[in-house]
Parts: sequence; structure tokens; C-alpha cells
Amino acid sequence: MTTPQLLCDSMLGELARWLRLMGFDTIFMPDAPDIDIVRRARYDGRIVLTQDRPLAAHPAVQAIIIESDALDAQLEQVRVTVGLPEGQPRCAMCNTTLESLSRSDAKGRVPPYVFRTVTTFSLCPGCHRIYWKGTHWESIEARLPGQGD
Repeated sequence: MTTPQLLCDSMLGELARWLRLMGFDTIFMPDAPDIDIVRRARYDGRIVLTQDRPLAAHPAVQAIIIESDALDAQLEQVRVTVGLPEGQPRCAMCNTTLESLSRSDAKGRVPPYVFRTVTTFSLCPGCHRIYWKGTHWESIEARLPGQGD
């Protein structure tokens, strides 16, 4: 079974970023009218995540109504509804799949303290952001349902 592709509407930008970190292919359309969201979802075969009941009721899309405003509850609802992603983590900013970056290639591109204390890095080939598991990672793993279990 492949991991579903998702589309978050304007109310769910923070959820979109976190879903990408979990590995979901997630598009965020912050300023799009409902008809553009419907067209994109149909074209790509994406599930629409929304808190907008009229959008969710549109007959041309498969949608999940996100019930809570709390991020943790939103993440759990998506995990329970669609399962865990099978893919690699994605860039929180541009949705590109992250690739491994060698430690030597990270040298000079991350802060010196990070280079001294971290051994594993990932690179976004889309926007060239570098990711690593820093001191903040424990709180991230605690928030991501099913991650690190």
C-alpha cells in the first residue's frame, strides 16, 4: 500500500509542515479558492485535509475534516485515518524528499557546534536546507505520532 498524497487548505499550514516531516507528500495551498483546491486534488489524486465543511462535502474530492485546532490532535487524526507514511521525511518548507548528506559535505554549511556534535545530516535537494537531529529532536519525536517507536 502506498502512502496517500495530501493537500492542506489555508487553515492547516502548520499541520502541512509537520506531515512533511513525518514523510507525507503534502501540498499546502494557503491562498487558493476552493475550486483550485478541488482541481489540484483531483489532478494529483490527493486527499484534501480541511476544517471547511463545504469544501469537504464537494463531490469531486476525497476529504478529511480535521476536527481539532490542536496540532497534536490533528497529527493523531491523520495517523489514525490514513496510517503512517512509507516514504522518507520531506522538507518542511518545499515538500521535497530529503536525501542523506555526508558529514564532510555538511562541514562549513552548518554551525560549528552542530558539526562537532552531530553525525547525521539530510539535505533538501529542492531548497538546499540542511536538517539534523539537534537538541530539539526529542520534542519533535514526542509530537510526531508513531515516530521513534
